[in-house]
Amino acid sequence: MVGGFGLNVFTEEEIYKIHLATLEVLEKTGLYIGSEEAMDILEGGGAKVDRKNKIAKLTPYMVEEAIRSAPPKIVLYGRDSKNDLVLEGKRVHFSTFGQGVSIMDLDGKVRDSVKQDVGDAALLTDAMEEVDVCERSLAAGDMPNETAPLHEAEVVFSNTSKHTIHGPGNGWGASKIIKMATAIVGSEEKLKERPICTINCSPTSPLSLDEDCCTGIMACARAGVPCNLVSMVMAGATSPITLSGALVTHNCEILGGIVLHQLISKGAPVIYGCSSLTFDLKLTTTPVGSPELAMLNAAVPKLAQYYLLPSFVAGG
Repeated sequence: MVGGFGLNVFTEEEIYKIHLATLEVLEKTGLYIGSEEAMDILEGGGAKVDRKNKIAKLTPYMVEEAIRSAPPKIVLYGRDSKNDLVLEGKRVHFSTFGQGVSIMDLDGKVRDSVKQDVGDAALLTDAMEEVDVCERSLAAGDMPNETAPLHEAEVVFSNTSKHTIHGPGNGWGASKIIKMATAIVGSEEKLKERPICTINCSPTSPLSLDEDCCTGIMACARAGVPCNLVSMVMAGATSPITLSGALVTHNCEILGGIVLHQLISKGAPVIYGCSSLTFDLKLTTTPVGSPELAMLNAAVPKLAQYYLLPSFVAGG
C-alpha cells in the first residue's frame, strides 16, 4: 500500500459544480433503466419513472442519501487473511485488469488465449507481491461466450488466495460466481462476513443502466459482495468531449447505479469505478496512452474522495 502523490485536476469549487451538474442531469434527463424490477425499486425509492421509455429520474435527495449510506471504507478479503486489504481515502493498491484476448508464448508466437492461460495468469499474479488483487487478465477463448466468465472465475479462484474481481456481464453470471464463492467459504453468511470476490457491473454510456448491469448490481447488493460500478464513457463519442462534461456523464452513471444498489441494501459495499476513455475523432480509436485520459483517470478518484467512496481506476 502506498499513499500516492497529489494531483488536483479540479479545484474544490469545480468538483462541486460537477456534482451539481450531475444532480441536474439525473433529475431532469434521468437514466435509461433496462430492468422492470430495477424500475420498481427506484420508483419505490422516490424516482419518477416513465415506463414507456424506461427512464427513471432521480431526485437529489435520493442520490445524496445513497452516497451517505454507501460505506466509505471496505475490506477486500482474500481466501488467505494475509491478503486482506482496505479500500478507503488515499490508500493505493494495484490489481490486474482484463481482459486480454491474445497471449504471446515463450517462443514469441501470438495466439488466442484459452482457459488454461487464465489460470496460469492468476497463479502468476498470486506470486507477485506488487499486485494486491487478482482480476482475470485473459479471456477463455476456447469456451462458449455465454459461460466463458464462469470458466474464467473457476480457474481464477483455483489459482490465487488473493481477493478476486470478475466480470460476468449480467446478473445470471454474477449469481453463479457468487455461488462459487459461497461454496469456497462455506455459507452465504460467511461470504457476507468476508466476501472474497468483487463483481464488475458496467453502465452503457451515455446514461444507461441496461438489464445486464441492473441485474448484476442487484445480485451483488443482495449477496453482500462488493459491486464495482465501472463506467466506460468515451469522451467525444458517448459523452461531451470536454473533461468536465465527460465526468458529469460518468458521474451520473455511477451514482445512478449506487442509488439502485443502496436502495436494495443500505450499507452494502460498493466501489466507484472507472474505465472511461477519450475518443480520437480523426482516427476513430480510443488512445489509452493519451494525456487527456491520464487527466480523466486522475480526476475520477478525486470525485470518489469527494463522496467518501472507495475507487477503482483502470491504468490505461
